[in-house]
Amino acid sequence: MSWQLQEAKNRLSEVVRAAQTQGAQIISVHGKDTAVLLSLADYRQLQVQREPLGTFLMRTAPRDLGIDPDELFKRSDDIGRDIDL
Repeated sequence: MSWQLQEAKNRLSEVVRAAQTQGAQIISVHGKDTAVLLSLADYRQLQVQREPLGTFLMRTAPRDLGIDPDELFKRSDDIGRDIDL
């Protein structure tokens, strides 16, 4: 749901309750979406999902992803296309 800033300030308890039961609540200022209010559970879930790509790559072997390591760096035998000069 979307709330104007003044309305969100006046009805903060309701906005917080809505974030807990309905999900993210968008707050707008002068008609422009400006902020989002999340429940603590939703916020923590977003934080847990953040893993740097380098960390993921270092802990994941190609075989774990169903990739054949011998095929991973194999060069294509395709010689390209014929062109007239």
